[in-house]
Amino acid sequence: MSTGANHVREERTAAAPEIINKVTSNNNSTSSSLQPNGHEPRTVYDLLFTLSPDVDTGLEIVEHDVIHPYFAQVDQVFPLACPASPPHYQKDPVKTIETCTLGTLNMLRLAQKANARFMLVSTSEIYGDPLEHPQKETYWGNCNPIGPRACYDEGKRLAETLTYAFATARSLQVRVVRPFNTFGPRMNPNDGRVVSNFITQALRGDDLTIYGEGEQTRSFQYVPDLVDGFVAVMEGDCAEPINLGNPEEYTVRELAEMVRRSVNEKVRIVNKDANVDDPQKRKPDISRAKERVGWQPRHSFKYGLEKTVEFF
Repeated sequence: MSTGANHVREERTAAAPEIINKVTSNNNSTSSSLQPNGHEPRTVYDLLFTLSPDVDTGLEIVEHDVIHPYFAQVDQVFPLACPASPPHYQKDPVKTIETCTLGTLNMLRLAQKANARFMLVSTSEIYGDPLEHPQKETYWGNCNPIGPRACYDEGKRLAETLTYAFATARSLQVRVVRPFNTFGPRMNPNDGRVVSNFITQALRGDDLTIYGEGEQTRSFQYVPDLVDGFVAVMEGDCAEPINLGNPEEYTVRELAEMVRRSVNEKVRIVNKDANVDDPQKRKPDISRAKERVGWQPRHSFKYGLEKTVEFF
């Protein structure tokens, strides 16, 4: 666990407002893309599960664990912390909860002190194993509060509660986004999520591993679309939660077949025991994103898959 807290404080200027983009886990592809025109991004990394950031990204890198307080004079705060891959967030569930709660609280306090706008990066996992399909932001979810995924699901739900408490009680400007499954170049090959798993297995010539029957569905968005969504929501005027995802829906078995055809047709697809509390359906309703901030994904899943395979 990295606990260093080195940073360079820079004052804001009207021409180049500074962003603090705080990232943990496998968010390299997101953070290196989150550089809107006219901004000077600062990234605070905890390198527990992530690849080290490239030196040529243009980001100012600060190594720090966000469960400890941090301050910089900034205009916007994008808290992306917390491993999002089940094998990673389940490895240390207490640390996951601390990151979602203490980390979010410290970033909220940073935003309040700096008079900055705060955009919580929550997750579609707050919907749990949904009984509503597709999922709208008004759906309260179906989560097991004591299951193996609870540290992440419930941690993010509490992070949303904290965010709106600061908005109500302390007049902080807040935004909340709920990203659905996201993938793209610069993912960690050992990320543990289904897209990277299938690609790396196929490249090695290993069997593609499906947990359960493979009929569970997911909706995958290409990372540049997610970044566009982050900027649109941060700059927009909607303070309600907003789903960010690609409504294209595939079963896990369909995904495995696409990767096999694209990478290595000689590999087999094999089934193993299903994971506990694995959501059976996952598809965003993005009506609010379209109507309130003018966002929708620009890239198809197949295009993103091609680019991600090229990277690996």
